[in-house]
Amino acid sequence: MVRYRHYRDGIYELICEATLESDPTITMIVYKASNGTIWTRPASVFFELVAQEGIKVPRFAPI
Repeated sequence: MVRYRHYRDGIYELICEATLESDPTITMIVYKASNGTIWTRPASVFFELVAQEGIKVPRFAPI
């Protein structure tokens, strides 16, 4: 189990990678919140850097 902390807080568990049906070139990340909600984002968004108080940080950082 790989867990990540969202830059705004919250712990999420990476479930798997998936291929987007409508565009097989896009890899999706399927992940679960601590309350059990399942989410998905493109891998490029999940692993991107975002600005927080003027500093670039990972959107999701492994813990």
